[in-house]
Amino acid sequence: MSQLSRKSGKNPKVKTYLWDIHKGQIDAASVDGVDTIIHLAGADIADKRWTNKRKKELIESRTKSIRLIYELLGKTKHHVNTVISASATGFYSDRGDELLTETSKPSNDFLAECCIAWEKAVDEGEELGLRIVKFRTGVVLNKKGGALPKLVTPIKLRIGSPLSNGKQWIPWIHWHDVVRLYLYAIMHSKLTGTYNMVSPNPVTNEELTRAVAKQLHRPLWAPKVPAFVLQLALGEMSLVVLGSTKVSAQKIIDNGFKFEYPELQGALKEIYG
Repeated sequence: MSQLSRKSGKNPKVKTYLWDIHKGQIDAASVDGVDTIIHLAGADIADKRWTNKRKKELIESRTKSIRLIYELLGKTKHHVNTVISASATGFYSDRGDELLTETSKPSNDFLAECCIAWEKAVDEGEELGLRIVKFRTGVVLNKKGGALPKLVTPIKLRIGSPLSNGKQWIPWIHWHDVVRLYLYAIMHSKLTGTYNMVSPNPVTNEELTRAVAKQLHRPLWAPKVPAFVLQLALGEMSLVVLGSTKVSAQKIIDNGFKFEYPELQGALKEIYG
């Protein structure tokens, strides 16, 4: 196993090759003996406010990185036949109660714009004869990072509460199933195209908040956080927490994948039990 990184790796079991996306530099040896590339590169969508500069950085961190890899493959002898890439359910963005499938049209806000550009860049690998698989990933539940610790902190402090009216849908998935889906795509060579990487049972923001509080044995007494407060604090980025995205996992289920944690209660029990 090997990885591309801006810095030298610390895991002795993983060979690290260096690249600099902005300078267009990549170690040609990084594709030696490689048949599958998993593309997860991209700046954190919720790390900073969305200024025009930050928006450009978010898109280019995703598109330039995969294009740099394709540029290398186009001029190097290699055995790569598959690219499996992350995308995000931000492709659909805020859609209320609509059940969204892989054939649903994208939204027209920045989240969708970023995902469209990302997927378009990944699809350029088809010109190289590569098998392309794209996973539109939802909210990954992992206590070590991502959205869950940010939700848990106020709940542990006994000041947790749903956001806005709490009715916005959250397309969640346990991190174990994320890993298993990537492995599934590697092992099943007939799998191609786009798939939603979400649990088959989405929940609302209020349902998620209450389920976490119940798992942690904490009360929820604080009033719901008004939408305008989040909009003032986060600006346009408030769409990440206020948007409602109800996403179907049926396509990947129909292709034979079985979720280890299809229900929220079981997922939270494994994470915090």
